[in-house]
Amino acid sequence: MSYDGRNKEPITLPVKYPLLLAQGAEGIAVGLSSKILPHNFVEVCDAAVSYLHNEPFHLYPDFPTGGSIDVSKYNDGQRGGVLKVRAKIEKQDPKTLVIREIPYSKTTETIIESILKAVEKGKIKARHVEDLTAAKVEIQVQLAPGVSSDKTLDALYAFSDCEINISPNCCVIEDNKPQFLTISDVLRHSVDRTKDLIRQELEIRKGELLEQLHFASLEKIFIEERIYKDKKFEQAPDIDAVCEHIDERLTPYYPQMVREVTKDDILRLLEIKMQRILKFNKDKADELMARIKAEIDEIDRDLANLVEVTAEWFRFLKEKYGKEHPRLTEIRNFDTIEATKVVEANQKLYINRQDGFIGTGLKKDEFVCNCSDIDDIIIFYKDGKFKVVRVADKLFVGKNVIWVNVFKKNDQRTIYNAVYRDGRKGYYYIKRFNVSSITRDREYDITMGTEGSRVLYFTANPNGEAEVIKVTLDPAPKLKRIFFDKDFSEVLIKGRAAKGNLLTKNQIHRIGLKSHGHSTLGGRKVWYDPDVNRLNYDEHGRLLGEFNDGDQILVILKGGDYYLSGFDANVHFEDNIDRLEKYDADKVWSCILYDADNQGYPYVKRFLMEASKRKQNYIGENVNSQQILLTDTPYPRLLVTYGGNDAYRGSEEVDVEQFISVKGFKAKGKRLTTWQIASIEELEPTRFPEPSNEESAEEDEEEPENLDPDAGKSQQQVIDELTGQQNLFADFDFDNQNPK
Repeated sequence: MSYDGRNKEPITLPVKYPLLLAQGAEGIAVGLSSKILPHNFVEVCDAAVSYLHNEPFHLYPDFPTGGSIDVSKYNDGQRGGVLKVRAKIEKQDPKTLVIREIPYSKTTETIIESILKAVEKGKIKARHVEDLTAAKVEIQVQLAPGVSSDKTLDALYAFSDCEINISPNCCVIEDNKPQFLTISDVLRHSVDRTKDLIRQELEIRKGELLEQLHFASLEKIFIEERIYKDKKFEQAPDIDAVCEHIDERLTPYYPQMVREVTKDDILRLLEIKMQRILKFNKDKADELMARIKAEIDEIDRDLANLVEVTAEWFRFLKEKYGKEHPRLTEIRNFDTIEATKVVEANQKLYINRQDGFIGTGLKKDEFVCNCSDIDDIIIFYKDGKFKVVRVADKLFVGKNVIWVNVFKKNDQRTIYNAVYRDGRKGYYYIKRFNVSSITRDREYDITMGTEGSRVLYFTANPNGEAEVIKVTLDPAPKLKRIFFDKDFSEVLIKGRAAKGNLLTKNQIHRIGLKSHGHSTLGGRKVWYDPDVNRLNYDEHGRLLGEFNDGDQILVILKGGDYYLSGFDANVHFEDNIDRLEKYDADKVWSCILYDADNQGYPYVKRFLMEASKRKQNYIGENVNSQQILLTDTPYPRLLVTYGGNDAYRGSEEVDVEQFISVKGFKAKGKRLTTWQIASIEELEPTRFPEPSNEESAEEDEEEPENLDPDAGKSQQQVIDELTGQQNLFADFDFDNQNPK
């Protein structure tokens, strides 16, 4: 009740729009903390309409700070889900990265502080970080000389607050109890509440209209029947008698009334002023009641179709306010950035074999490789044991180390080739294996674990190379052949715990490298994902082809620039890519352009994309020249349609291959016409290259370098060298005392 008791005031203000989803909420409680992220105004309206129509819907967060999000593990905002949020970083130039938008819940100060900490630890190489934020966020990161902007961009995501994880927890109070719901559940509850509030509003309005219609009907009867002129009315002794008389006169009309006539209704009739009675107009009264009835009928229809009315209300909100609330946060799929791949190799790893130490602080000992502070190191020993340890300033790992290097987790292409002896006098085995994932500081074995086992030969091959080795055996009386070759490409790649293949049962004197080999893993299939402008090997996006060593990617930009790039998954590409494909040095390209140096006439040129990692431009140096189309069709055909004063010429077809020959990409080309052109479009080709009839015989490969130290020696000579029983007089003539 209000302060004077005459009116009622609301205890709570009903909210028809789901403000909890639009604005988000965060609260702290023991075991009942809540974190509901804000969502987009328009998308909430669309989701509400979809729910009302029993259609599927999805709601994802939208932050006022912009940025981008990965919702693959959002889990509909429920407890246990994770949302990845990234800042928007642009390349202003090769040495400057600019942060335009920041993750939700972060400020420019916290972002800069996190970057500076990463710079101090050597994980990011930046020369200067400057905050130029005004109306919009602008943080400039100046890179140090010789630092890759692509790698630094990934490093910013990996080692600073430019990428954060937010764990939503949709804990709300429902029926006076805390509940862990999904965002979709909250929307459903809110929309159901909205529908109920709209129903209440319609019923309240209908009640008001019925009251208005009821009194309008009473007023009309009271005035038209001149009840106020009745003698009994005028001669009534008191107000009660007047009310009884009016009630008696109105009794015949009660069936027409909306509800029962009360004493309050009659008292209200008595309050009508004479001036209103004199100005009463029957037609206007009927028109008013007709409008009221029409509105009541409309409300009845809305109550009967409450779902569509609610949906229309959300559509009205979207139409009226939607333009003011565009989505600010981009939804993308993030590729997982492995910190070890983007961290700067700011340390050098050394080994002291004599004392059995490795570390970054052993400056005077043997250099191994460059590494970072967060790398893992894999170590192989002569007895076949191996393990992975964390890089340290100085760490005791033991003696008899045969291989030590940085360990790359999930690396399937680094193949280890090994020959080992099982036990002290056992057989010899050969094996090829990879180490993709093991537990740090735990000891593993590439042998069968027999005491006295020993590794006789070991190589680590980053792309699965398989060399040829020469095995020399200890001489034995019944041994006909003491040396033989073994090609590792004949050995299958198996797991690290595999036994391997039997190499020989005889005692091995030594194993040497005879010739280097090639990769046995074959080409690597590479995909391009336009959503993230990155390459990957996980079948996301468009397949570019199978790449071997030496293959490259051709990147053509919209401004006419092109360059060649490697197919490493860490490569970033620009947003203005026109074409991206596997480079073919023999592919002929045809380009039609407006040449600004020649009065803007259309020119045609055919050329090869020359191999260059530096950006080249095939349109020309004049920035006002414009490309009309670029095609790699072998025999392109053009349809040239004339316009302006030359429109009467109609159109004509041009065979580009017959029109101009292949020249350099910097050539001007050949002018197509001097007449005014309305449009130029490419037609379907009518000619196609003939299939090649070349023989499939492969060219003779160059003989590999022979690394055998026993090349040119007979088996007996080798045996003599091994046994130390060389015949010093084999070439001496004892009869004549002269050399032969």
